[in-house]
Amino acid sequence: MGSILDPLYWVVSGVMVFMHKIASPVFGETSGVTWSLSIVALVILIRILLIPLFVKQIKAQRALTALSPEMRKIQQKYKDDRQKQSEELMKLYKEHKTNPLASCFPILAQAPIFFALFTVLNGLQGATPKARGALTPELAQQAAQAEFFGARISETFLGSNDLTVKLVTIALIIVMSATTFTTQRQLMVKGMPKLDTTNNMMLQQQKVMLYLFPIIFAVTGVNFPVGVLIYWSTTNFWTWGQQFYVIKRNPTPGSPAWEELQKKKAAKGELKEEQPGSVATEEPEQPKGQRKQPKKKKKKNK
Repeated sequence: MGSILDPLYWVVSGVMVFMHKIASPVFGETSGVTWSLSIVALVILIRILLIPLFVKQIKAQRALTALSPEMRKIQQKYKDDRQKQSEELMKLYKEHKTNPLASCFPILAQAPIFFALFTVLNGLQGATPKARGALTPELAQQAAQAEFFGARISETFLGSNDLTVKLVTIALIIVMSATTFTTQRQLMVKGMPKLDTTNNMMLQQQKVMLYLFPIIFAVTGVNFPVGVLIYWSTTNFWTWGQQFYVIKRNPTPGSPAWEELQKKKAAKGELKEEQPGSVATEEPEQPKGQRKQPKKKKKKNK
């Protein structure tokens, strides 16, 4: 298992060490700001690399939304035969070249990085911090002493008796859970089309994720080092901003955001027609029985 995860340790610690070298002249080698920024830089790099998966996730969600009526018909038709229902649903996904698991790709792709960062930061605890990957013993010692609002980034809620550590971890867990909830709610309220909620599998999955994920993060967060909580809170803010941009600029057809965008486009179109660049004036009505005489052209003198 160690040989499998060693490359990930090098990736995670390598990004942190690289950012540490950049930020050290400004904030200092042992500063908590320096090491916190190195974790934020890791988030930014990973999320940039995951943009293609994010695009696939959006496409998959929209495809599943469009297929919701067909999925509902299959569920009703084979409600007493789960195996046949699954076969027909898989056939439907294959025909339309979509995958219901695609919405989980970004989370699944981040899981190994998350675990690697957890292991690297967890090894910094104790009197003799363990250096992994690109971390030298000296850098490991500096990282172990680095603080985020007075709490060492290697400490956990359950592993420390320091009140400051407990308060900081609780605050980060609240931020982590709240951003997870608001991101998922943003998708449901603005990004999903208005469909029949009865037996809508997509909507039911979204509702489960809306409440389940924040609870999972809140319960498990007490075991995460402060640095890991910084990582996950930062990636949640990134996800929220990325999703906000997509919903506003390229919303799902039929969603509330899409309807708002169509209204804005229509309003802009009306303004363009009303303001073509010059004010149009209406000609006075001609009395009945009189025809408008064409204007005579003046002859030019040769």
